[in-house]
Amino acid sequence: MTASGTDSGPRHLAIAETLREEIRSGALQPGAPLPSEARLTDRFGVSRGTVRQALAALRSEGLIAGGRGRVPVVRRAGQAQNFAQFMSFTRWARELGRTPSARTLELTRHPCDAESAGHLGIEPGSPAFSYTRLRLLDGEPVLVERATLVEAIGRLLLDFDMDGRSIYEQLEEHGVVIEAAQHAIAAMSAGATDASLLGVPRRSPLLEVRRLLLDRDGTPFEWAHDRYRADAFEIAINNQHTLPRAAVALRRQHPAAGWPAAG
Repeated sequence: MTASGTDSGPRHLAIAETLREEIRSGALQPGAPLPSEARLTDRFGVSRGTVRQALAALRSEGLIAGGRGRVPVVRRAGQAQNFAQFMSFTRWARELGRTPSARTLELTRHPCDAESAGHLGIEPGSPAFSYTRLRLLDGEPVLVERATLVEAIGRLLLDFDMDGRSIYEQLEEHGVVIEAAQHAIAAMSAGATDASLLGVPRRSPLLEVRRLLLDRDGTPFEWAHDRYRADAFEIAINNQHTLPRAAVALRRQHPAAGWPAAG
């Protein structure tokens, strides 16, 4: 089999996609080593540098581990949400073969608080919409989303299927294009509300991802705080000298690793 560059992207992306599908299909099992760089070079008819770029992409997504003299192996967790490229929770979960769902706890129109207004570039007290949702994977609560949107876009949510579909997919259908996303990630402990929603003890570790979304004009329209169960996710950072930036991923862990899983 030979991977060739296409209009959709260069050769290393095609190779990465082929290997990605083999991992997802089970052709490459968790813990199994990948073929050597030499074998991959022969298989795809490309240079070793191109193969290394493909492996770097998989490594940044958390699908494989190893490098610098160690044979790459398929990660046993192998479920990564890559922050180097914005992807909705719904799409990410479905690409993993998981079933995402949501429970909308609140959707309100209110005067915008000073913090959110500062990020959104509007005056404090201006009308805004906020929502809180509990996100689940295969019925298990893993994430609490809290987001504030400018009024013109937030108003669209009133007609959306908040529990059954991705909000971002529905926004795109209404012409709201996410051009850029900025993330800041920090550790925190669960307060009473989040602990109850996520089914974990109070003060359990959480990963908070603060997110600012910008439209194609570079105008902010959503400021959000996502709080992930730390027993279910971890942050992976992969730095490559040949890549223009570091790739950051939030990876789903096996429940046995780390803190007790929720019931």
